[in-house]
This record gives sequence, structure tokens and C-alpha cells, in this order.
Amino acid sequence: MKIAFVTGILASPLVVLAQLNALAKDAGLLYFGTAVSPGDSNDAPYYRLENDIKNFGQYTPDNAQKWDALQPSRGSFSYGAADAIVNRALSNKMLMRCHTLVWYSQLPGWVSSGSWTKDTMTAVMQTHISNVMGHFKGKCYAWDVINEALEDDGSYRNNPFLKALGDSYFALSFKFAAAADATTKLYYNDYNLEYFPVKADGAVRIAKLVQAAGVPIHGVGLQAHMTVGRTPSRANLTWTLNKYTALGLDVAYTELDVRIKPLPSNSSSLQAQAKEYEAIVGSCLDVPRCVGITVWGFGDSHSWIPSTFPGAGDSNLYDKNSKPKPAFSSVSALLASASGKRPPWNTAASTTLLTTTKPAVATPTA
Repeated sequence: MKIAFVTGILASPLVVLAQLNALAKDAGLLYFGTAVSPGDSNDAPYYRLENDIKNFGQYTPDNAQKWDALQPSRGSFSYGAADAIVNRALSNKMLMRCHTLVWYSQLPGWVSSGSWTKDTMTAVMQTHISNVMGHFKGKCYAWDVINEALEDDGSYRNNPFLKALGDSYFALSFKFAAAADATTKLYYNDYNLEYFPVKADGAVRIAKLVQAAGVPIHGVGLQAHMTVGRTPSRANLTWTLNKYTALGLDVAYTELDVRIKPLPSNSSSLQAQAKEYEAIVGSCLDVPRCVGITVWGFGDSHSWIPSTFPGAGDSNLYDKNSKPKPAFSSVSALLASASGKRPPWNTAASTTLLTTTKPAVATPTA
């Protein structure tokens, strides 16, 4: 692979320009990807970067495959926006991480406000999962089957599925997903697994419940929504990833961003952000069954952070003008330095050495 190098940019001695996915694959990952939205096409510089497979080898729809988008009224499915993203990914020869089937949020009112029995909720879940996965059958490398089912204390989050079915909804969701498309990887996905050991253990509990039911589950997605100054160390992140590989599962970072607070950002906070991005990506490289990394958008102008966490932002690898930031430089340099040190993904080791001593736990995110 031919790589372009530029020196003297972004306070880094070396910047590898616009080849994150190519570098990640050379470093033994399957992909470096990004979340995408239908509105991305309105920003030409951003859209060009997004559509170059050297930059990104995988897409995740940010909202287009959620329940309220796909089945806004019972039995009425709408796939236009999601199809456009999936077809663009396939045209670009990119992988799709499809997201998400069973989640407490962004449910249409007919689901969230319905009065459900065990039997009626089972039927509703099966219909939704079967229809959606059947529509995209063979097009998704992976599906986030269940999203954010845990509170930060490790307890189950209250939602219509839990209320009607108890913890049996975990195995049922994966059972219906496996029946709908046996070719895709099936994931549990959540945030703050990196911060709260008790929540990380909750995800272990969910995975074991599914496995005990004899139902396929292939991986755990760690969203990795981080805050500068509070990101766990590389060693601690690696230790958390290995909780899931010990169960025979793959892992992936699925929604990565590292927000800065307070704003405006400055050279010091941007350099700190760069180091924390490097720690996160490095931890994935340290775990043979870490498949890849997906950033939750790559430019600050497309970030969800400012509207959700007032006073925080500048969380991505590129700035508001789609220009690379120090974090881009640090991640690129790390991936370049790891080239050839790990087998390509399809020959990666299926077992992982476990850390025997737990590292110190970082302060949780806010």
C-alpha cells in the first residue's frame, strides 16, 4: 500500500493523510468505519471523505435503521433512507454494521405505550426482527441486535420488552435474529461498559444468558463515548475487552468519540484528546478478537454531542471544516506503526490472553 506522509502539521511529526481504513487493515483490523446519515450528502467535503474506502471501510446508519424509522406504525415498514445507506456502502465495497433491532429508545408510540402480554410482545419482536433482517439479508456484516439494555449499575433497564418478557427477551431477540439471517454477526451493544465494571459485568451476564439458551451471539459492541480527562487507560480498556473475548466473543468499538469540555478547545485539550483516541485504538490492537473501530461521525460539524451534552463538543477526528485534528494524526501514526504486527483479521487468533490483574478504573463519563 502506498501511503502519503506530510510533516509539520497539527503539532505532530508525522501525519498519514486520509487512509484510516487502509492503515487499520494493514494493522490487522477488519475495518475502520463511521456512522453515516442521509444528510451527509449536503456537506460536499465531508461526503467525499466518507465515500472513500481508504478512509472508511464500514458504515453504521446513525438513525435510519431504528424502530421508529423502519416501522413507524404497526405492520407498516419503510426502508427508503436505510436502503440508500446500505446500497451506498455496498457500491463503495464497504461493510455494513446494521443498527439496531431492540432498543428502549426511538420506539414508535405504538410500541412504547402499548399494553403487551408475553405472547403479544413476542409476536411483535419476531415480526419486526424477521421483517427488518429479512429485508437486509446478506447485506449486513453485523447487527446490533439489542442496544443499551443496562443501567450504569448493571441492572436491566426498564423497557417494554423487559416488562412483558423479563430477561427472556435477550435470548428471544438473538433467536429471532439468527433465524432471520444466519450469515450475519449478532452483537449486544452498549455505552459506559468501559467506565463501570459492574455494567461491563452486566453485559457478560446478558451474553451468558443467550449462550445458555443455545442461541448464537457473536460479539459485544462497546460504544466508547468518552470525555477528555476521563478516558480509561489503554490497559484498563484492554482488560474490559477481554471480559468478552473470554466468552468466545468478538468485540468492537462501535460509536467512538471523545468529547472536550469545557469549550472552546485549545491546543492542550486537543493534544489530550489525541492521546486518548490513541489509547482506545491501541486497546483494540492489543486484543486479537477486536474486529474494528467505528467512529460516531468523523467531523465536528456532524457531531451529536453539542445538542446532547451542552458545553461539550469537538469530539471527532476532523474539525468543523473537515480538516484533520491532532487526534487524526495520533490514530493514523499508531495504526501505521502497527502495520504487520498482527495477523489479518480472517486469520486472527481465536483465543486471547487475559489480564490477570485489574488496572485502576477511570472516573466515569458525565
